[in-house]
Amino acid sequence: MTKTLRGAAVAAIALLSACAATIPGGGRPVPFADLQGWGAEEAAAALPTFLAECRHLGRLPVEASLGTGSLGTSSPGTSLSTGDQGSGDAPSGSPGGRLGTHVGDWLPSCRAAASLPVGDGPAARQFFETWFQPTLMTPSALFTGYYEPEIRGALSRGGIFQTPVYRVPDDLVRTRATDGRMVTGRWENGKFVPYWTRAQIDAGALAGRNLELLWVADPADLFFLQIQGSGRVRLPSGQVVRLGYGGKNGRDYVPLGRVLVRQGEMDEDAVSMQSIRAWLSAHPDRARAVMEENPDYVFFDMLDNLHPDQGAPGAMGVPLAPGRTAAVDQRAIPLGAPIWVETTLPAPANASWRRLVFAQDTGTDIQGPGRADLFLGWGDQAEQVAGAMRQDGRMVVFVPRPVVTRQP
Repeated sequence: MTKTLRGAAVAAIALLSACAATIPGGGRPVPFADLQGWGAEEAAAALPTFLAECRHLGRLPVEASLGTGSLGTSSPGTSLSTGDQGSGDAPSGSPGGRLGTHVGDWLPSCRAAASLPVGDGPAARQFFETWFQPTLMTPSALFTGYYEPEIRGALSRGGIFQTPVYRVPDDLVRTRATDGRMVTGRWENGKFVPYWTRAQIDAGALAGRNLELLWVADPADLFFLQIQGSGRVRLPSGQVVRLGYGGKNGRDYVPLGRVLVRQGEMDEDAVSMQSIRAWLSAHPDRARAVMEENPDYVFFDMLDNLHPDQGAPGAMGVPLAPGRTAAVDQRAIPLGAPIWVETTLPAPANASWRRLVFAQDTGTDIQGPGRADLFLGWGDQAEQVAGAMRQDGRMVVFVPRPVVTRQP
């Protein structure tokens, strides 16, 4: 970083810090010095993921909501423009006085990030330290992992390929109930009813409607594809088809590990994706009934024009970045927020993990400010690590700093 840039950054920090002393009801501010491993983080490697989400945010209305969690508060009427750094077109404070929950809260930092020199580690680190306030939401966190599986399939039914992968049905309706909640269902004889369960769909509730995207060889492959939310299907020709999350039936998600523990088939401390898959393979006569204990059912879209080195788009609409994307509960942490993660990876990685990730996805079983699901990519190692991951640690959310516009 040049001397001029460094001087401007120091001045900006002084101005920004004056507004970040306390964050009522939204966690406890902590200094960057308290982040374990922050000094060794490759900030320049994290910046492209932030810029990718900035490009997406730039296409949205400034008032668009990214979540409902209150990460911070701004004074009524406080402008988020930066003065020193030329962001005079920034919107004034978020609706409701919350910081980070609306698109406009992030645009000043997005504009600043776009002007950084590519690959400049010190400049990237100074950017994050200037524009964000690390905020500890809870004293401890639980991290799980997810990945993009690759399974066998075919575009037409035949041979071993007998399990359909469905697109979103045209009678699936998501609407707002009288109490304000969003609900999912279908219309039947003029009455709004819950959508079909997994068991009903397995029994043929959607058959004959031309909803099949393709066919896979193993029902358990489809089940875990639905849990991960996206995947790759290798056809007999060798071609790989990409699938992304399209929608779901609105039924509650029931973890299969919990079902097996309740049935006395598995000890709680032995539950992992690998152990569940092994149980299903060893009990083919019972596998379908056990999977149908989870009534939740996910539908998919066929994805085009995705590079093999990109993940499928997450809830934010941005392709998932291996090792840089996290799924969160957006009621607690808004989409787009940078998050500092301190945890460890299980075997075969067996490594300490100190890294900046970005809240770009959501998950049914991810609830509260102390939970995150880390996207670990694709391939055999990603599958092994994600399937075994259930690690304690700490997560610190980076909140956009409120900035007072200088008076003339």
